[in-house]
Amino acid sequence: MEAPRWKQKLYTVIFEADTPAGKGFDVVLILAIVASVAVTVLDSVASFRAAHGPLLLRLEWAFTVLFAAEYFLRLLCAPRPLRYAGSFFGAVDLVGWLPTVVGLLVPGSHYLTTFRVLRVLRVFRVLKMAAYLEEARILADALRAGRRRILVFLFTVLTLVVLLGSLMYLIEGPENGFTSIPVAVYWAIVTLTTVGYGDISPQTPAGQFLASFIMILGYAILAVPTGIISAEFVRREGGSGKP
Repeated sequence: MEAPRWKQKLYTVIFEADTPAGKGFDVVLILAIVASVAVTVLDSVASFRAAHGPLLLRLEWAFTVLFAAEYFLRLLCAPRPLRYAGSFFGAVDLVGWLPTVVGLLVPGSHYLTTFRVLRVLRVFRVLKMAAYLEEARILADALRAGRRRILVFLFTVLTLVVLLGSLMYLIEGPENGFTSIPVAVYWAIVTLTTVGYGDISPQTPAGQFLASFIMILGYAILAVPTGIISAEFVRREGGSGKP
């Protein structure tokens, strides 16, 4: 059975960007998304919230009502509503308005509305950046192809930080800030990834020597997943026949 004409027109405007009306709808939607994220970010600044709290609240609810109405219109005109609701963009569209409603029951959850920024991905469709989407697909394929090697690498690193953290716990002990093996493992992860917060540091010569070894090891380890993904990416780029 063919859908009513009004539903077809609504679908064209909301889901298609090949028409002036559809492109205009998406552009206005993207501007509204950016504005709503800005409102959420400003609301997290205590001084700004104290000065403009009521205005920010009104704007937040206005955007919530707008995005909720858009979401239900998409469900209404989609040929397969459940398929849309279960899709990536369907989930993102839901997150665009649901956290504000949930925030009535769970204080602070409305800040999850910053996930609305994911909806800006529609700009690829509006600007017809299909080539960029194809590159993203190739990268995703490369990640999937190398997932087993990456999992082996992560398991190896996990084993390594547990061993190194336990060794550092034995060397330094609670008196130097390494109060437990989990704390020492946390320190090993921070050191191995070259983050180096500095909240815990070894005090003995043996501990400092081990820390130096872990720091140098970290540079070598960080290159491994990059190499795995790069090799798969180059292989798939070559297989696609691109120069």
